Amino acid sequence: MRYRYVRDPLFVFCLLLYLLNRWVLKPLLPYGFFQGYLNDCICIPFWIPLMLFGMRRLGLRRHDRPPTSYEIVVPLLVWSFVFELVVPRLGVFRGLAFSDHLDILCYASGALAACVFWRAYYRRGDAHESPDREAATEKPRGRSASTGNRGCQSGAGASARMISAFLTMKPAVRL
Repeated sequence: MRYRYVRDPLFVFCLLLYLLNRWVLKPLLPYGFFQGYLNDCICIPFWIPLMLFGMRRLGLRRHDRPPTSYEIVVPLLVWSFVFELVVPRLGVFRGLAFSDHLDILCYASGALAACVFWRAYYRRGDAHESPDREAATEKPRGRSASTGNRGCQSGAGASARMISAFLTMKPAVRL
C-alpha cells in the first residue's frame, strides 16, 4: 500500500489531537501531561509525514512506501539534539526553551508508537495491493523485494533498545 503522507490516518489524528490539546485541553488542564508532554509524544508522527512529503516532492525520496526505520530514527536523534541541547542554550530562546530529558523520552515513545502503527496499517494494505499498482512504485536499490526495509521493521526494536538505554543511563551533566 502506498504511503499517504499528509492523508495518513496517524498524521491526521495527530493534527486533530494537537488542535484539541492547544485549544481545549491546555486551557482546561493547565498542569501535567497535556501541558508539557502530549505535543512531544505526537511530534515524530506529525512531522515525519510532512518531511517525507517534502522530500518526495523535491525528488529526494524515490518511493511511496511507509517510513523506513532510518527515516524515523535519524530525525528523532537530530531533533532531540537540536531541541533539547542546542536551542535552549541560544540567547534568542533563553527563557523560552528548556532542556528536559523527558521530552526525548516522549519523542522516542511517539516514534515507537508511529512505527508500530505504520507497520501494521500499511502491511494490512499489502495483502490487497494489485500487481499493477505495486509495479508502479520503485523497488529499493541494493535490496531484494523480500529483504527490503518495509516501514519500520527494524525500527521498532531499535527504538525499544534506545528507550531502554535512555532509561538506564545516569546523567553526566545536569542541564
